[in-house]
Amino acid sequence: MKKVRVFLVLPVIAAVLFSCRNKEQKTEQVTFSPTFTSDIESFRDYRYPDWFRDAKFGIWSHWGPQAVPRQGDWYARKMYESDVYNRRTDERSPSREYLYHVEHYGHPSVFGYKDIIPLWKAEKWDPEKLMALYKKVGAKYFVSMGTHHDNFFLWDSKIHRWNSVKMGPGKDVVGLWQKAAKKEGLRFGVSEHLGASYTWFQSSHRSDPSGPMKGVPYDGANPEYQDLYHPATAPDDTQWYTKDPLNQQNWLSCITELLDMYQPDLLYTDGELPFGEVGRTMLAHFYNEDIKKNYGQLEAVYTCKHLISEGRWVRDIERGAMDSISVDPWQTDTSIGDWYYRTGQKYMTGTEVIQMLVDIVSKNGNLLLNVVQTPEGDLEQDVLDILEEIAAWTPVNGEGIYGTRPWKVFGEGPSMQKQEKGVFGGVRDVRPYEWNDIRFTTKGNALYAFCMGPPENDVRITSLGKNSQLADKKIRSVTLLGSDEKMKWKQGDDALAINKPSEFPDWQVVTFKIEFR
Repeated sequence: MKKVRVFLVLPVIAAVLFSCRNKEQKTEQVTFSPTFTSDIESFRDYRYPDWFRDAKFGIWSHWGPQAVPRQGDWYARKMYESDVYNRRTDERSPSREYLYHVEHYGHPSVFGYKDIIPLWKAEKWDPEKLMALYKKVGAKYFVSMGTHHDNFFLWDSKIHRWNSVKMGPGKDVVGLWQKAAKKEGLRFGVSEHLGASYTWFQSSHRSDPSGPMKGVPYDGANPEYQDLYHPATAPDDTQWYTKDPLNQQNWLSCITELLDMYQPDLLYTDGELPFGEVGRTMLAHFYNEDIKKNYGQLEAVYTCKHLISEGRWVRDIERGAMDSISVDPWQTDTSIGDWYYRTGQKYMTGTEVIQMLVDIVSKNGNLLLNVVQTPEGDLEQDVLDILEEIAAWTPVNGEGIYGTRPWKVFGEGPSMQKQEKGVFGGVRDVRPYEWNDIRFTTKGNALYAFCMGPPENDVRITSLGKNSQLADKKIRSVTLLGSDEKMKWKQGDDALAINKPSEFPDWQVVTFKIEFR
């Protein structure tokens, strides 16, 4: 995953800007003609579809041959890194993955990533069973990996032999995921990480700088496998995205094939929109074909990591979050653990995922969560336990999540003094929340106030005090979702006071529904 260091956040006054922008957003059905072009200005006609704005929660299968060694992320690249600079020690040494590979598989000049691919069989993968579970958990859309930086395609490609139908599982992974998603009524997306692969995979062209295999080229330098590892790039072509026009055109052909074969509702790019006009050509094609598919309605969503979307696509923040309400819908993508399976890895808890979802939705965002699969394709019991905890919460509390919009402020409480981390900052770094941390969403005549933990005392919501500038409506009722107990409450000058219930539902994040007259 790309380590972008820059992070741009919207200021607190975004609550006001959101209100203004929201009035401009067309909520009625808008009929389009397929007229998007590679001109950046043409994308200003884009409108965020309601399905995405309402969905809030998606699950991602970030899965492929790199899971086979059970060593976590970026194995296909790191297994070739025999000479890595360590800033802390000011020394160079082989990567952990390189040492593991040599010990368990052999030297990468002989046994390379091409030889890992056939070991991925996905023999325990049951997409229909998993999709039914994800729907139960509360996901409204599902995203399949299309291709990672390893340049291995999970679809039945006609232009690239290194794919999951011709090799490995012998299955159209994207197609089977899509079939299962449609069966469960979930929107379907694909992720592409191909744009970065041309420079990312250059480590496979090198050799050991010392030792008994010094100077012996790794298998990536073998011309027979250039269609997997890519040709060697120019010495100055080292950034996240390649400068080579031939590589850029190859990317366009491959991603266009993916879009045309599966016509997904969502496309995720791991980085900014790539390659200037070439990337905009892809995006125009995606939007235009979606308009044709939906008889004049534009339902497509494109997510990428441009810092500012300006309404042209959805901004994605990897492993991070906004610190305020965004004018435009946005998305966090993260994982409950590593991106790929790693033996002994530590996972988030179900409560942490729920807290993260609530915080993101309160700021006009969506959560796309990777659920880590084993190389065989099933889920470990501890992962199933996490999902079951979320699945117990969403049927009752989802009323305050799905189809909601941000309120005038996103929250209050001690965590408001802790700035959210940006891209790659880690959405868990500001945890744990305290029970009197509150997040807000709204829908219709209701305001939902989420307490990030079971209240230890009476709940006091200062944003709803009579003297608060935010409290411009009289409160009619207060209820606790998941409880039949009648709430005792009083709206004072300084706060709405809700007496602590005698008993709480069986989850940590509790939701008060506040209805106005």
